[in-house]
Amino acid sequence: MLKDLTIGRVAKESGVGVETVRFYERKGLIQQPKREQTGGFRKYAPDDPRKIRFIKRAQDFGFTLREIKDLLNLKTTSRTTCSDVKRRADGKLAEIDAKIADLRKMKRSLKELSEACGEGKQAVTECEVLNCFESGWKC
Repeated sequence: MLKDLTIGRVAKESGVGVETVRFYERKGLIQQPKREQTGGFRKYAPDDPRKIRFIKRAQDFGFTLREIKDLLNLKTTSRTTCSDVKRRADGKLAEIDAKIADLRKMKRSLKELSEACGEGKQAVTECEVLNCFESGWKC
């Protein structure tokens, strides 16, 4: 097993592009790699692909990069407990629930607007949907 990895290999093992690896470096989610004395190639740590897969999976669950950085820091803190992580997960659940409620409200409102159009045969100047987006118009 290789100790150090090139950026291409890290990207491939992580399932991301090279630019994503560089982006995570700039954001401080993975450490800036050391450059080789000969050739100047960057050499990544063997743990970097696992870290990047962790980052991508956490993003899939709706965590922001700032929140993911916090989660990564929790993983390396000896006094961290599962309840510390659970609090963050519960906070994210509450945030998602609030977004779902907002989306449902938006859906109801848009549905009402769309239904107000009837068959939609009136002139565009009379369109309830477009008029609703104008300031001062009551929907």
